[in-house]
Amino acid sequence: MRSLFSFGASKESLAVAGSGHRPEMLRRKTLATNARIAIVASAILMLPAIICLVLGTALPFVIAAIGLAAGMISLAMHQRAQFEQAVAAQVYAIMAIGLILTLADGQLADAGLAVAVLGPVHASLLARNVMRRQSWVALAAICLLAFITSRFGLPAITVGVAPLMATCVLAFTVCAAIVAHSANRIGAAYEVYDRSQVTAYRHLIEHVQDAVLRFSSSGEVLLASKTSEALFGCPRYELTGSGLGERLHVLDRPSYLTAFADANQGGKTRMIEVRMRQDDPRASTRVPHFIWVEISLSPVIDPESPDQRHEVVALFRDVTERKDTEAAMTEARRVAEEASNAKSHFLATIGHELRTPLNAVVGFSEMMTTGIGGELSPTHKEYAGLIHQSGKHLLEVVRMLLDMSKIEAGKFEVQTEPFAPDTLVETCFKMVEGLARERNITLVADIANNLPVLVADERACRQVLLNLLSNAIKFSHEGGTVTVTMKRQGQSLNISVADSGIGMAPESLQRVGEPFFQANEGLSRRYEGTGLGLSIVKGLVDLHDGTLRAMSEIGAGTTMTVLLPINGPAIKTEDSAVVTPLHREPAPLQATPWQNEKRKAQ
Repeated sequence: MRSLFSFGASKESLAVAGSGHRPEMLRRKTLATNARIAIVASAILMLPAIICLVLGTALPFVIAAIGLAAGMISLAMHQRAQFEQAVAAQVYAIMAIGLILTLADGQLADAGLAVAVLGPVHASLLARNVMRRQSWVALAAICLLAFITSRFGLPAITVGVAPLMATCVLAFTVCAAIVAHSANRIGAAYEVYDRSQVTAYRHLIEHVQDAVLRFSSSGEVLLASKTSEALFGCPRYELTGSGLGERLHVLDRPSYLTAFADANQGGKTRMIEVRMRQDDPRASTRVPHFIWVEISLSPVIDPESPDQRHEVVALFRDVTERKDTEAAMTEARRVAEEASNAKSHFLATIGHELRTPLNAVVGFSEMMTTGIGGELSPTHKEYAGLIHQSGKHLLEVVRMLLDMSKIEAGKFEVQTEPFAPDTLVETCFKMVEGLARERNITLVADIANNLPVLVADERACRQVLLNLLSNAIKFSHEGGTVTVTMKRQGQSLNISVADSGIGMAPESLQRVGEPFFQANEGLSRRYEGTGLGLSIVKGLVDLHDGTLRAMSEIGAGTTMTVLLPINGPAIKTEDSAVVTPLHREPAPLQATPWQNEKRKAQ
């Protein structure tokens, strides 16, 4: 049996109900009314009960006294807001009357037992779980006592037949009236509650931001929320029948029907994005306007008929702005990729165009400084040396540009083979010792013993170490020290280059590896360079599935660490990356050979 407390609300939320038609308020009123019924009925029956008491029959007076006392106690508890105690007074009074009538009648099945059964019923209607359990336990005890009394003929209350019958009928009538009143009020409470729930759900559907549509099991629109009018730009009745299907874009109808069938027949929740027509009554043209709509389809599954088709509740949300933003981002990404490809192509082209004349400049200036073409005056020899030095610097810049363009285009070929990594240090030291000597920099190597064989591109690894050494020497103070450390770290080879130079700020560390970035930027910067050295290092390390780390402090130097997997990159491809063409030029149409054939025929 359902109770007033089975609505799912807590005691506190029900206690603060403001309306008199709420379940808790109905429960309180029911308790007070039951108490008044008991008081009035007991008071009316008290006069005949007193007469019976004078005539020597005390049972009616005892029953009437119990009813009057229980009604007054229950009403007093109700007025003190002790509602659980008020329920207990009514339940236990009914069961006490049943117990007395059971003992007065020696039969097992009598009116007293029927009255006692009304106690747990009354508790099920108004009381909480604890009181319900206690009432059923008390009923079991009363039944056991009635069985013992009738079976073994134990002493019972002696009453005449006529007074006993009258008392039983009146007591049962009053108790049944109280229980019936409680059941009637519960029915009214559920009716009001169900109506309020329906009203709340309808209000929610009508005012929710998304458009809500409910479909029958056959696919017909049963309900459309008010917000659907704003979404589709039409009255909601136009969505019934085939109105909704006609608004779907032709290309999106198959995906919508598939998703709806999954929800309607398969009982699965689906979410799709489709284009739907949105009307504008104020528009002067009849050109259809389509918007992107996100549809969430949820089946209403009936546990009793799981194999049949289900009703479907659909939420429609306008996501046109998000789709436009995604399209704009896609277009911006395409434009950026085209610009990046154009830049890489430009760098590669200009690099190749500059390399040939620069080789001639460097070669002839070296011949002039060595006196192959004749002895030069000291001034001319100085000029030729400057030309040679500047040409070598430009060649180095062009080489970096070409390497950077190859890495960005995914055309830098990585050819891995096993080699001893410690051989890189001596070779790179010889290549930068001239630069280190000019700045009075000391080169120190700290190489661990028994280094494993490294599987990598030796040329690329040499270029990585060479760039790190060049940077460390360039940004070190006069007379400083540059240290190269090489050791094993787990499944990787740790190559660190540390200097005691100017260092970098924390915001500059976050941009290490960006092309053309230098920590000391501006026209007044003290150090030369294009800012491509570390970006090339990062690109080559990434091609080996390695990691580049930087630790620095302003004025205390910088430590650049490279971690290369000992067994080489996990994926070895012919090129360093797979380039997907974003745009393909249409194949040129072949010219028809009719004219040539005609000439041959002539």
